[in-house]
Formats: sequence, C-alpha cells, structure tokens
Amino acid sequence: MNAREHASNALAADVVRSFGEVRLRVLGTSMAPSILPGDLVWIQRANLDEISLGEIVLFSRDGRLFVHRIVAVVRDQGVTRLITRGDRLRHNDLPLSQSELLGSVVSIERDGQRLEPENAVTGWSRVLQQVLRASHLVTRVYLRFRALTRPRTDPSGPVPKSSTEQSWAL
Repeated sequence: MNAREHASNALAADVVRSFGEVRLRVLGTSMAPSILPGDLVWIQRANLDEISLGEIVLFSRDGRLFVHRIVAVVRDQGVTRLITRGDRLRHNDLPLSQSELLGSVVSIERDGQRLEPENAVTGWSRVLQQVLRASHLVTRVYLRFRALTRPRTDPSGPVPKSSTEQSWAL
C-alpha cells in the first residue's frame, strides 16, 4: 500500500469516527457475492456490543480498511472480540477489538438500487459463495460476467456524492 492509499484509509476511518457515517466504494472481491467491486456501502459507527453474528462491518487494521462478516463473537474474561471473514475467503481474520471496529454496513448500493445487507448467506448465494471460494479463476469469470450484464449507468450522469461519500479501496 502506498502513502496515498494509507492516508486515504486513515481519512475514511477518521470520518466515520468523527461524523458517525461514511459511504465507501468497494474495490475488493473478498465479500463476493454479497458485496461486489463497485458497490457503495453505507457505514454507520457502531460499538462491539451493538454488533451481532452475521452482520457486515468495516474495520481498520494495519492502515487498511476491510468490510467483512461477523462469523463468531468471543467473550473471554469480560472482553468481547469479533471474528470476521470475507464471504469468499476460506480463513477467519484475527480477532477484532473495539479500537479496530469502525462501524456496521447498513446498506449497499448496486446499480442504482439500495439493498439491505443480509445477516446470513443462504440459498443460491450460499452455493455461489462456495464455488467462488474454491477458485480465483471462477471468481474472475463471475465478476467479468456480472460486469457485462450490469445495467448501464443513467446517461444524465452520476448521482452527486454526499459530503460523507468517498471512494476508498476495501
């Protein structure tokens, strides 16, 4: 990660800590098929005790931002930690502390439609998740297919960004 990306990620973290919300454009594939590259995620600040199993959260670790799903809540001697994992990934992340947690994903915007994040991957999405988890090549093919079949943007131009929206690589 270069200095510009590091500064940009730090700014996004500061915005959500200071103002309580931020909209970020996702560039990574770790949450496919639930969240796709190019989706906008709306984040609202949250504490560990407000987060439940299955929610999708934004956290900062080593100067990078991640949007992953809560797969376990661990309580040990009065300390709560969250275990996260990207839907497409095979392994859990290291336990998440309150200082790393920035907020919870409250909505996803894709192709001009606002979607509510699901707290569980079920049905065909679950099957697709397992297939994408098995192969990076299949993931690339799936994402290319999705890009080709997505509706074209409105010719009148993009919707203006709100004051708390910015594009950061997640």
